[in-house]
Parts: sequence; C-alpha cells; structure tokens
Amino acid sequence: MKGLWWKVLALLLMLYVVLAGLLIPLKSGIQSVEPMQLTAGQQQTIRVEGYNTHFESGEEIRAWLRLGSPRVEGKEGRDTAILSNSVKVIGVQDLSISFQVPAYLPTSDGAARASLIIDNPKDGAFVLPEAIILKQSEALAGPPSPQGWSSQIENLSASSGITFPFRGLLAETIRNQYFHVSLWFSLMILMLAAAVYAARFLISGRSEFDRRSEALTKVGLAFGMLGLFTGMVWANFTWGKPWSGDVKQNMTAIALLIYLAYFVLRASVASDQQASRIGAAYNIFAFAMLIPLLYIIPRMRASLHPGAGGNPGFGGEDLDSTMRMVFYPGIIGFTLVGLWLAQLSWRTARLKHKIQERLLG
Repeated sequence: MKGLWWKVLALLLMLYVVLAGLLIPLKSGIQSVEPMQLTAGQQQTIRVEGYNTHFESGEEIRAWLRLGSPRVEGKEGRDTAILSNSVKVIGVQDLSISFQVPAYLPTSDGAARASLIIDNPKDGAFVLPEAIILKQSEALAGPPSPQGWSSQIENLSASSGITFPFRGLLAETIRNQYFHVSLWFSLMILMLAAAVYAARFLISGRSEFDRRSEALTKVGLAFGMLGLFTGMVWANFTWGKPWSGDVKQNMTAIALLIYLAYFVLRASVASDQQASRIGAAYNIFAFAMLIPLLYIIPRMRASLHPGAGGNPGFGGEDLDSTMRMVFYPGIIGFTLVGLWLAQLSWRTARLKHKIQERLLG
C-alpha cells in the first residue's frame, strides 16, 4: 500500500471532479430579455427568461435597471438606477417587468446601456450586464438629467447552497473548465517532467531516464489531443464553430505538431542510442517552444480565449471560489493519472528491453 497511496488519491480526485463538476447546479441567471431597447420617458414592459430560477406568484420579486457596471451580490448603496413598477410571474422561469423610464438620461450622448438586476427571495439576486439599451426620445430632447435615476439598491437576497456561476454565453458548458483547462495544466507539468528527464539522460547517459522522458511525452501528447478535442467541442457551442482560427487554437496545433515530430524523429533514426540522444535534445527544444506558443504569443494578439489580448482569465466569477474547489483538484487528479499512465508505459518499455537483452544474450 506504500506505493499505491498516490494512485488511490488520483482515482478519488477524479471521481470527485467528475461528480462535483457535473452535478453541482449553476446559479440562477437571466437568459434573455425582450425587447432589448427602451425609449426614455415612457412606460416600458420587458419579458425576461430566467435560467435555473424558481419564480412564484405572491413572492416579492424586485427588479432594477442600473446604468454602468452591475452591482456585486450582497452589497448595498446609492446607484444610478430605477426600480420597476411591477413584476408579474408568468412561469417559474419567465417574468414580465414594467419600468417607468425617466424622461431624460443622465448621459450626454443620448443613449446608455443598463444592467438588469433581479432580486428573488428564493434564488437570490442576479444580474445580466448591459441587458438593455436606453435611447433618448427625440420628442423629449434636452440636456442630460439625473432626475429619477437614484433608486437605492438594497436588501438584496443571497443565494443558498453551493452553486457554480451562470454565464449566459457558456451556460452549462462552464463545467468544461474542470476538464479542458485542467488537462492543459497537467500537460505542462508532464512535459516539464519529460524535459527534465531528457536533460538528465543527456548528462548521465542512463537509458532509464530516456524511457521515462519518452513515456511522459506520450501521455502529455495524449492529454494535449484530449484538450484540443474538448476545446473544439466548447468552441462549437460558444463561438459557433469548432475551429475559428483563433490565435490560441493555431498555436496549440503547432505545439502538438512539434511534439508529434518528436516521435517521427525517433522512429527515423536506425540506432537506438543515437535516436535517444537526438530525441532527448529535441524534447528540450519542444518544451522551450511550448511556453511562447501557448502563453506568450496568444497574449500579444486579440483572442477569444480568456487570458489573452486583454481578455481577462481566472478573475471574478470566471473562476469563483466554488469553481476553484473543483478546478484545482482536477489539475492534481489529471496530473497524477498522467504520471500513473507514464509509469505503466516506461515499465513496459523496460520489460521489453530486458526481454530483448536476454534473447540476444
């Protein structure tokens, strides 16, 4: 049992990541609003479709239109906002909300974007940022005025239970964070270990180090393929097609091709010893290329991926505290599984080598 503890830990972590990642519900949110444009100075009614909501008639459901960035759940204060006149429940996920939009907007350009905030005692408070475009009526043209735009957003309800954040574009696919992204973090760890063993082989000449480097590279490449596939499935849902030519997608494909060339190079050299030394040197080069391809070049260009081109990643509710409880164990679990698979691979290679020696000896 002494050498099995980390394998048991790997299985337990992966079981936890799969169950928690797929079964914990998302927070309540807003899927759609119609119409998306309102005119100042008029009584306006919008139809709201919620997500994972539990609206019931008789409950005190409140709604605001707030100019600027959305409020953080649980905070109170003075806002540039208006409170709804009435909120009617149509269904557990549908509301009809009426607003008396003030005659004048507090902005000078005659238009403003407003976030929709809904407070439901059962689901808590949730926000759809920049849900509504407000237009100044031409019949009421005049200077900007803050009059009527100072409703106080207070006593917001808090959601109960453990939930993952709801993002309208991602919806349930936000769960892919625990698999797609965790695979890439694990790949980096495995490829780093492979490069370290390659360097140790070049220094010492011990064939055991070369076998370990090759095995780790095999598993890392397999993880890269899985990461690319899960990313394409995710992209097809959120971006409309599996391959959009995004800079990170292109750089990822190049990085995987470089590592595929590692195995082609080893297979093309007749001498095993020479193949090992050339392969080890190439492995170090491949890892040195992996860093700029995945983490430097994409940050220098506009990208649909978070964490690139000014698009922030792992901030706010993109990766909140609840998601971290599953995401980080996912990285550890995938890494341990990768090491386990690599161990099986290099032990198999070592057995083959010993059998060949006995047959030839």
